Order: sequence, then C-alpha cells, then structure tokens
Amino acid sequence: MGRGVQSLARVAVVVRAAAAPLWWLGLLGAAVGALVPGLTGRRIGLLSGAALFLVALAVTSVVRRRRYTHFADTATRAGRSDVLQDRAVTLRLRRRALRWWLLGAFAAAVVSSFALPGALGLLLAGVGAGLWAKALWLGRRERDTETLLWVRTDWTDRGPAGKRVKGFRTTGIAAGDAYPGGARRRPTAPKHR
Repeated sequence: MGRGVQSLARVAVVVRAAAAPLWWLGLLGAAVGALVPGLTGRRIGLLSGAALFLVALAVTSVVRRRRYTHFADTATRAGRSDVLQDRAVTLRLRRRALRWWLLGAFAAAVVSSFALPGALGLLLAGVGAGLWAKALWLGRRERDTETLLWVRTDWTDRGPAGKRVKGFRTTGIAAGDAYPGGARRRPTAPKHR
C-alpha cells in the first residue's frame, strides 16, 4: 500500500451506516404490508417475514467475517499523515451513496406486500439487525486488542471488506470520535474543582 495523505474511515462505522436505515425502512415496510391482506394473507406473510428476519440476521452478521478477521490480523499502523474521518461524515457519505438502494428496497418491500404481506420488510429489518450485530462483533474485537480498525475511504464503495479493499489500518483505542463498534463517543464535561 502506498503512503501519503490518505483519508481513513472507521470500519465499524461503515458497517453500521446502513443498519439504522435498513432497520427502520424494513419495519415501516412490514407495517405497511400488515395493512394489506395480500394474496397469501397477513398471517402467512408475517410468519414468513419473521423466518426471513432470522435468516437475514444470521447470514448478514457472519458474511465476510473471515475477510474482516484477515484484514484485522494483518493491519498496519496508521501513519501521521493519515486523516481520520469523523463518524458523522462517514455516516452521511455512506448513507448518501446507498440512498437509491435503500429507497428501491423499501419500494420493493411495499409492492411485495400485495403478494406476501410484510415479508420483504422484515427481511430488510433483519439485514439491518445483522449489520448492527457485525458492528458489535467488530467492537468486541477492537476492545480486546485495544486498537481501532480503519479503512481507506476511497476503497469503501463496496463496503469495508469489498474487493477493492487491500487491508486495514489501526490506531490506538482513543483515536477518532467513535467508541469501539462505531457508537458515537459523547464528549465528557470538564470536572470542576
């Protein structure tokens, strides 16, 4: 990997960027679907959706885990010239890049409710929950190793472990404005004497 000034985004933040939108859009799609009787009926649709939710949660939380582990094990230390991207900026850019996919998935969930009410919406919610679980897994790994994982921002168009990604960088546990796992780090008030 070449050095120089490079912008780095937290791996866990990139992972969880789509989690909340998928979760809420999925629940909204399932709620809309529950209002439509559909071809199969609400009961079959929602039961199918519950099964799809569990499958999506399990699959999403473990997919590419070996690749994440490999990159984490072989990660190099971030250089002094590397720029650490703020959590809010990473979330905003990632969600903006995914907005048409998210809106298309929501529209598909609503339209599919006329056949199988709520099922595709619960599938989307399961993917969101799986991404959240993957971010928590990354957070546990970061706490255990006391290092935060970062990835170059120009490699994240297909996700933090996509084909373009060649490796991760690491920093100390206090770097950046997000806790291990990508949660927002709240500023602490100064202590008065």
